[in-house]
Amino acid sequence: MSKYRKLGRTSSQRKALLRNQVTQLLYHGRIVTTEAKAKEVAGIAEGLIALAIKEKDNFDEVTVKAKVPQKDKDGKRVKEVKDGKKVTVYDEVEKTIKKDKPSRLHARRQMLRVLYDVKEAGTKRNEKKRVDLTAKLFDEYGPKYAGRHGGYTRIIKIGQRKGDGALEVVLELV
Repeated sequence: MSKYRKLGRTSSQRKALLRNQVTQLLYHGRIVTTEAKAKEVAGIAEGLIALAIKEKDNFDEVTVKAKVPQKDKDGKRVKEVKDGKKVTVYDEVEKTIKKDKPSRLHARRQMLRVLYDVKEAGTKRNEKKRVDLTAKLFDEYGPKYAGRHGGYTRIIKIGQRKGDGALEVVLELV
């Protein structure tokens, strides 16, 4: 007897499909899919959210010094001439960053094993900005679902698909 649904695909296709749907569910908050796929995706997503809840506060805040390039009014780097060469001018800035403890780092790497990279349209024409879904899990979903013991997703049936009659559902985060 099988421990998971095969979804009529080879193992590599099935893994890619489930990874993509879990990524889109966590990014958008809801997806429309078939009932069988939704049940598989819900299990994976709930495991990731449970991991985020467990490790949400497991970090140290560290102050570091960073060199940041000076920018002019147009957003371009300021350059000055030293020894006949143009060199970028840097300012030293102190920043406070979150440094993961070992167990949280391991949890982050387990999440990255499942999630795909998400790119969002930037402000400029062809610019794409990378979205950090693991940070969203730790910072947004972890505190949001901290009081719940499971049941982070909901499946709502919406009827049969017109083309093949498959039962479609909305899978959303509660």
